[in-house]
Amino acid sequence: VTVLSIGTIGTAFANAEEEKVKLDAVVKDFTLKDAEGKDFTLYKLSEEKQATVVLFLATQCPIATDYTDRIVNLVKAYDEKNVQFIGINSNKQEKLEEILAYSKKQGFEFPVLKDPENKVADYFGARRTPEVFLLDAKRILRYTGAIDNSPKEPTKHYLKDALDLVIAGKDIPKPSKKTRVIGCTIKRVRKTGVNDRTP
Repeated sequence: VTVLSIGTIGTAFANAEEEKVKLDAVVKDFTLKDAEGKDFTLYKLSEEKQATVVLFLATQCPIATDYTDRIVNLVKAYDEKNVQFIGINSNKQEKLEEILAYSKKQGFEFPVLKDPENKVADYFGARRTPEVFLLDAKRILRYTGAIDNSPKEPTKHYLKDALDLVIAGKDIPKPSKKTRVIGCTIKRVRKTGVNDRTP
């Protein structure tokens, strides 16, 4: 897979607000850097994986921090099932060194990438943290929404249920393909027609 530059990403996602990826559609490739400056591409990370979870995170969001143990446990549980997790930070105010320190403190053993102009967040339509997007082996978007139904005491485990169905090669029921996200709003770079508020 050819590694693209950040500038190329901007071109590929120039019309991301108008052309967000839709459920049951193939997700386009993208390249972002981690906090240490290493390039990662979606297609390379997801190569030969049964599923890929794109997870929008933040260092300053208490709700995202509440999910730390659950995220770490999901990564461990599904590593042996050949599932790739990719963290993305699209908050304009959160610096690379802050992301690196936070990821190490939380024990995240997966790439956490910086989306400097929130073009990837715009493409996915991500609005909050934590918010997840589940891709199957063909990189088709199969689920979008919350990890579960409560930051404190969950009774429904949306992502786990969706992962189990995708790994088993089964369809996710339509009502379960998209769930409501509870979390902190992604603070975007301001541009014409886009603001930080979630409708």
